[in-house]
Amino acid sequence: MIAYGRQDITQADIDAVIAVLQSDNLTQGPQIVKFENRVAAHTGALHAIAVSNATAALHIACLALDLGPGDWLWTTPNTFVASANCALYCGAQVDFVDTDPHSYNLCPVKLEEKLIVAALAGKLPKIVVPVHLTGQPCDMAAIHALGQKYGFKIIEDASHAIGGQYKGEPIGNGRYSDITVFSFHPVKIITTAEGGMALTNSAELATRLGLLRSHGITRDPALMTEPMQGPWYYQQVALGFNYRMTDIQAALGVSQMTRLVDYVKRRHDIARRYNELLADLPLTLPWQHPDSYSAYHLYVVRLQLDKFNTTHRQVFEALRAKDIIVNLHYIPVHTQPYYQKMGFKQGDFPDAEQYYREAISIPMHVNLTDEELQFVASSLREAMGL
Repeated sequence: MIAYGRQDITQADIDAVIAVLQSDNLTQGPQIVKFENRVAAHTGALHAIAVSNATAALHIACLALDLGPGDWLWTTPNTFVASANCALYCGAQVDFVDTDPHSYNLCPVKLEEKLIVAALAGKLPKIVVPVHLTGQPCDMAAIHALGQKYGFKIIEDASHAIGGQYKGEPIGNGRYSDITVFSFHPVKIITTAEGGMALTNSAELATRLGLLRSHGITRDPALMTEPMQGPWYYQQVALGFNYRMTDIQAALGVSQMTRLVDYVKRRHDIARRYNELLADLPLTLPWQHPDSYSAYHLYVVRLQLDKFNTTHRQVFEALRAKDIIVNLHYIPVHTQPYYQKMGFKQGDFPDAEQYYREAISIPMHVNLTDEELQFVASSLREAMGL
């Protein structure tokens, strides 16, 4: 079986986890801070807050930016549902901006068109969440400029993108956003089994994020409303959650970070090989913006369905029948039944919907062999009836 994505676990990773298991700190311990510091150092962000998963990071990022009832969050329809659900957790409303047909990311031109209309209606978003789909960054400079003009905050959903770059700088440095979110799920670039992180350059936001991930509780006298009563003392000063990462997970993350750059280089090697193997097929291969260095979490092909006789579903099922576990990222969020109950419908965001009708994510992970890549390519050709 060839999975579309999978973790790479080395003996060094195993040893790091065992060391924590043999220590006094299984949950909250020194590896969490070490992991946060490693990611912050890699990205250039001033603050990093490790959490239980990227959905938790999105949730507390929205809360830290004071999203609530009466507010709007806009994101792309071509994403996992968590990018939109985080607004609903806060009692806010969600809307979407259609995608760019080349990058498949949130389109800044369509964003501006929608902002002009929203400004006239008095319904501007409080937060916009651009999603770096497949690991390729959005046009963050354009989105940031619109944020400055229209007054919205920006959360970069970089769940696919740790290790990537935008305009020669690491994704996550916060130059064009208020908060960046990473995911460390096993199919992502690096893993902590489950886990996520929120990064920011604001000390105030970092403090709020830290409180929100751990029940709103603090032991910092500077954050308390009355004097310390003793060394045991803590105060709940906000309503937070149990969104903490464990020291076991963080130890795995620290070890994985030592290979992050090599992992992304290997993914680029695989992408180049796919580009060679698939060049003569009626496919749209991943386009890379010259300002970007994708983390290549995914390699997505789009079927040019008018050039052969097999359907999208038939190609997908034929590949799975050969134990090539392809996937589809993503079903447009606005077409989900839960969102259709809110009034969204087919046809609202045509570029995202067209992408969905054509896209297949073929295997992309660092341990793929050239023989496997050739098998995927030949199987894809066969599945298309060519």
